[in-house]
Amino acid sequence: MVLPDNVLFEGGVGETIRRELLKQADVHTLLRLPSGIFYAQGAKANVLFFDRKPAQETPWTKQLWIYDLRTNLHFTLQENTLKRSDLDDFVSCYFGEKTPQPGSAGASSSRFHRKESERFKSFSYDELVKRDKLNLDIFWLKDEALEESANLPAVNRTHHRADFAAIQAVLLSLQPLCFLLTLR
Repeated sequence: MVLPDNVLFEGGVGETIRRELLKQADVHTLLRLPSGIFYAQGAKANVLFFDRKPAQETPWTKQLWIYDLRTNLHFTLQENTLKRSDLDDFVSCYFGEKTPQPGSAGASSSRFHRKESERFKSFSYDELVKRDKLNLDIFWLKDEALEESANLPAVNRTHHRADFAAIQAVLLSLQPLCFLLTLR
């Protein structure tokens, strides 16, 4: 599910929805997309991966893995577009380490055998619910562009209409990733 950033941290109804989603589904992965790949520069979006589950008393979500494809990475809709190869590390992290299969000569990967990396971190359900308003806008990498005030991004105060063709191209480029994820 593709979500704008504000859905991850707004209080009120947003907090209630996040709390119920973590209880009623196995919310296992959050991909923080680079700003500006869907809308005007500065608009931030995320992809939330979860498995629907039947109702039960205890929450289904045990761990949320977050991959930061945003911090210190810069893509644009026209000049430096996001390519499938830019997602290779995420796909490797998503599926985890290959493990030997009993009775088989090969190995397979599973999202249950993941390892943390610089861009891929795990947060337990208990850690998440302790956060103010169950805020899922979690980041840990230092943004090099914000270290010096001279490097701060310019604020664009005008609202531009999103280029529909560019948005469509980005969505089409994500289709192979979705297909790969459904195969495993």
